[in-house]
Amino acid sequence: MFVFIAQYNKFLYDMIDGDRMYQQKVWRSSNRIEHSVYWKGKYGAKGEKRAKKQKVTPEQIKRQNQINRINTLARTISLNFYPNDYWTCLKYRAGTRKSIEDVKKDFRLFRDRMSREYKKRGEEFKYIYRIELGKRGGIHIHILFNRIWGADLLCQGNWPGELCNFEPLREKGDYKQLASYICKPLPEDPEEEQLSMFENLKDKEYKSVLKLGTSRNLERPKPEVKKYFRRTVRKLLVEGPKAAAGYYIDKESVKIGVNPYTGMSYMYYTELAIIPVTRCIRMPIEPVAEGKRRKNARRKKNDNT
Repeated sequence: MFVFIAQYNKFLYDMIDGDRMYQQKVWRSSNRIEHSVYWKGKYGAKGEKRAKKQKVTPEQIKRQNQINRINTLARTISLNFYPNDYWTCLKYRAGTRKSIEDVKKDFRLFRDRMSREYKKRGEEFKYIYRIELGKRGGIHIHILFNRIWGADLLCQGNWPGELCNFEPLREKGDYKQLASYICKPLPEDPEEEQLSMFENLKDKEYKSVLKLGTSRNLERPKPEVKKYFRRTVRKLLVEGPKAAAGYYIDKESVKIGVNPYTGMSYMYYTELAIIPVTRCIRMPIEPVAEGKRRKNARRKKNDNT
């Protein structure tokens, strides 16, 4: 606690003292506004130098790249999906053995069928998926897709493996936990029991299958970039971040400190919608058959006469 207060006081002093420029990036979606404030140009207070950089190891680079992947995917989910969209597990029956090509073929067939059904209803099929192996080698696919009327029945009817488990996307707009699960690193040496469920699978070939995939129609997160001088950010740092109308500050998201590898000071925080925006599920209106329409027209004409 005392270390955090000391870091905050140093950060506050560095931001307010000295004539420097700062940069802020803002990512916006329907239920979430993410802020990132950090130095640009000169670093440290007047008469001070920025923190000394530390040598970055390959493990640290790997860890930072993983964090960046999780953040990017969480922003993508927040931008394209809404609470109560479907987080689904597509499974095969126990003991099913499939080749890599058969698994890919099944998913392509499912994707194409769902895209056609969505198009008939005037919607786009959007998804993020990952093929996985269970602890005992069970093949399954986790997929997040946008919900329309009867989407669960369409999913069950179009998945060749026949088994589907559904879970609605939760309301809280920070999807880093879900993104972390989807982006989790692949094991370097999977157990033989897991790989045995694939037919004719080579040792390193599984990595080409068990990876993240998305539909091409997803919006990609692009930040708004703003530049400030010290007087502009004084109020933010002295009084703390304030939420926009209809939002609140997620206290767990507030992070203040100094990056030991770049020497840059930073401040991160996220605003979440008080009342989350949800997807409007419209019931489709089935067109009346031509023969039935003519019959109704004749009946109406007879009633008038």
